[in-house]
Amino acid sequence: MNPLKSDEYPAIYTDYIENVVGPVLEELQEQLTSFPEFIQGITEDRGDFSYAEGKWTVKEVLCHILDTERVMAYRALRFARNDMTELAPFEQDEFVQNGRHNERSLSSIAEEFTYLRKANLLLFDTFNETELARKGMASGRLITVKAFLYVIAGHLTHHRIILKERYLSNENIEHAEHLV
Repeated sequence: MNPLKSDEYPAIYTDYIENVVGPVLEELQEQLTSFPEFIQGITEDRGDFSYAEGKWTVKEVLCHILDTERVMAYRALRFARNDMTELAPFEQDEFVQNGRHNERSLSSIAEEFTYLRKANLLLFDTFNETELARKGMASGRLITVKAFLYVIAGHLTHHRIILKERYLSNENIEHAEHLV
């Protein structure tokens, strides 16, 4: 796969894309194993934890990662198949608010991620260079199919860092427990 160029994605995705440090397909494949292991390292009682009032819980962040991967993979599929219909914005807060994520177990979230990522890797493997280079409008922004792969990988990394720093660090856990 050719390297991603800055004209293939809008600036709003730069932070996610910069989280991808190696070949994107290798990173997506590596996350297939490492992310479920990361989730399995979280105790079930931590799943409902939020580090501050009004912030998502651990389970909500994890399911947001799943929802975002689904939306971005769908967008990639549409553009790869040369469907240039402009795609509507993704309202992440509404997805979380209506997802009933806190009713789920962490193991079910890890399992869902595994199946979702495997399916997406199989899909992405079918894209050739012409399809990866196709551009379309999503959320009012021009982006290539290839860029969506980077967004998916980098978005997961972004939220994994947030989970480690804000949700799972001992300092934040102790501080939040004093708030209760």
